[in-house]
Amino acid sequence: MADIGPGPLHEAITPPTGWRGVAADWASDQRAFTSVPWGKVMMWIFLLSDTFIFGCFLLSYMTVRMSTTDPWPNPSEVFALTISGRPVPLILIAIMTFILISSSGTMAMAVNFGYRRDRARTAALLLATAAFGACFVGMQAFEWSKLIAEGVRPWGNPWGAVQFGSAFFMITGFHGTHVTIGVLFLLIVARRVWRGDFDRGQRGFFTSQRGHYEIVEILGLYWHFVDLVWVFIFAFFYLW
Repeated sequence: MADIGPGPLHEAITPPTGWRGVAADWASDQRAFTSVPWGKVMMWIFLLSDTFIFGCFLLSYMTVRMSTTDPWPNPSEVFALTISGRPVPLILIAIMTFILISSSGTMAMAVNFGYRRDRARTAALLLATAAFGACFVGMQAFEWSKLIAEGVRPWGNPWGAVQFGSAFFMITGFHGTHVTIGVLFLLIVARRVWRGDFDRGQRGFFTSQRGHYEIVEILGLYWHFVDLVWVFIFAFFYLW
């Protein structure tokens, strides 16, 4: 048998190496990571970048908190609600935290039933998670309106350091935006699960690829991240 040797045919079947090989792998319609789907990898990359943003916000808050010469408002007094004529410290924040942590449980169960292809329970748990998220956003809106009515602004507040207002609105507003976006996508995915789009492999929203229950897990990664960030905000902003 004749040896083909180097030539056009040999070059055509030889995969590129080095950086060209990396680019070819990532540009192909294949999974660049063993047993890890593209959507999950991209979500992890997004969450990593979001971690840096939230980390910068919290580090900036701690720097301002420790460097300011003006007295910092006492969170137990600022975020207290008057119930039966008595102020109850942080009661609203505690309820918000309980609701958001509970939503992580319903989201985890939705992922579990999604991989079992239990359409009804998956959709119901996604809707329950969205309801918890909507309650959290509603309570946060109430908290904002209460503080605004008391005179808190991004450029000042009536209780001391002027940086308090900007830190509060920036950190809680950015997190609340994430929760709101998550609620919207929970409703979209719940609707698709309920209609049976993933069972039929129907092409999805925002994409031409066929739908599958994997999107429920990817959405779960996002939701758990949002819940975890709130734990840090609760610890650093409300308890410190």
